[in-house]
Amino acid sequence: MDVKDIHMLIKIKVRKFFLNFIFVLILFCIDRFSKIYIIELSEKTNVTEIYLTSFLNSYLVWNTGIAFGLFSLSSELTYNLFTALIVVINLIIIYLAVVTKDFRRYFFLLILGGSFGNLFDRFYYGSVPDFIDFHIGNLHWFIFNIADIFITVGVICLILAELLYKKETNG
Repeated sequence: MDVKDIHMLIKIKVRKFFLNFIFVLILFCIDRFSKIYIIELSEKTNVTEIYLTSFLNSYLVWNTGIAFGLFSLSSELTYNLFTALIVVINLIIIYLAVVTKDFRRYFFLLILGGSFGNLFDRFYYGSVPDFIDFHIGNLHWFIFNIADIFITVGVICLILAELLYKKETNG
């Protein structure tokens, strides 16, 4: 391998890194803009709950737990431990996104974009603003945000990809 080949390989890797970074940044920005909009709307109108349809509300809550409000506890130690765990998981996801050479890389990046959005909020606000409230009558699902959607879709896609890949290699 000569210098020209090495230069071309580095150029390709830098381009891939840049495109992956832009993808995660776009997801992060979509999440940030949605949260900023809801927070500012709530501050201007002093309203935290907006009825949109018979099955969808915007209801601003501040989540100190993890996705969908799970493990919301008032203990600062627990909050800090969960935050540290999320940072470690993000580092693992970054590693997996780097070493994964197929389409599944984008599922890791989708999870990463959402996770960065929620992690930013944990550091900036001390909690995560959730505001999407799906419900059927009085039966409400967990209140969540756009970052949670990215994370959930990424995880579901990874699971489906693994199941299909396993079936393909075993069948």
